[in-house]
Amino acid sequence: MAGEVKGSFANPLIEQRQLAEGLAAVNLGPRGIITVFGPDRLDWLHSLLSQNLKNLKPGQSAEALLLDPQGHIEQVIHFLDDGQTAWLIVEAEGREGLLKFLTKMVFRMKVELADRSDDFTVIGRLVRGENAKPELDQAAVSNEVSLTWVDPWPGVVTGGVRYSRAWPAKWPWTETLVANEDVASVFAEFEPAGTMAYDALRIAAHRPRQLGEVDDKALPHEFDWLSTAVHMSKGCYRGQETVAKVHNLGHPPRRLTFLHLDGSGHALPEAGDEIYIDGNPSARGKITSVGQHHEMGPIALALLFRAVPEDASLIVRTGLGDLSASQEVIVPQSAGKANDIPKIPKLLMGGKH
Repeated sequence: MAGEVKGSFANPLIEQRQLAEGLAAVNLGPRGIITVFGPDRLDWLHSLLSQNLKNLKPGQSAEALLLDPQGHIEQVIHFLDDGQTAWLIVEAEGREGLLKFLTKMVFRMKVELADRSDDFTVIGRLVRGENAKPELDQAAVSNEVSLTWVDPWPGVVTGGVRYSRAWPAKWPWTETLVANEDVASVFAEFEPAGTMAYDALRIAAHRPRQLGEVDDKALPHEFDWLSTAVHMSKGCYRGQETVAKVHNLGHPPRRLTFLHLDGSGHALPEAGDEIYIDGNPSARGKITSVGQHHEMGPIALALLFRAVPEDASLIVRTGLGDLSASQEVIVPQSAGKANDIPKIPKLLMGGKH
């Protein structure tokens, strides 16, 4: 069935082209969907999460992080407000933890929490010109607002900071909450694409995902998440001190990079495979996500130690042998130490002098 969750339905490269052209959609599989209702919801969530949410208008999307006290990523949240209710989409694995944390933090706030994970399916697609098919955005509506989350990547939202010097493939990605009983009608309008197609296009767009890239040591700086998920001057929230300290005074210990993989053989790495510099016996990073792109061939996202030179040729050690890999820098070695960045003269900024 088209509404099923599959890696591929037939040919993942054809599905990938259709998804890239806006002709296909993908069932993204299990997700946690938490709603927060009540007049205090935006101010309350604003105080807990990394993004400026208190002035969010109905229908506006945002990306936010829930951090631990040391600034490590606990949850990556796709956030949408309909004017009455805030909708929080997270990985399925984070569903119980997020609900438990939010419940514990309610205190006297006028908010009500609900778990809607079993009521909706999350359908993803790339919105392309004449293939946009806006009817999908009406597949789920709350308070007259479409429940479609619009990905801000790879832009820089207000209050954000972008480290990357690279501008990857365009990524007009959306995720729509579709009532389970309506999923079949969505795939009467779109070709079905599998999750393999989604992953390859996401990797090509340098887009990190919590399920693939984030471990228990992850800092938002390592993934360029300060660009879309963190507001640098919004005030206090859990983990904020670490976010500011690493950005202003230090450097993130690791950096996300995009890899072009040797495609001459049939072996592909798996998430977790270690990465080496030729002649160095110590692992210098790990693969986080892998895809077979319809134009670029085998590609991957990887987390490398910051000290790995940006121009270093790399070796990925797989269960079927070694693969060579070349880097396309996402987060540069220079990320952080913002206080050392030379100030732009006011005259060049258009300011008074």
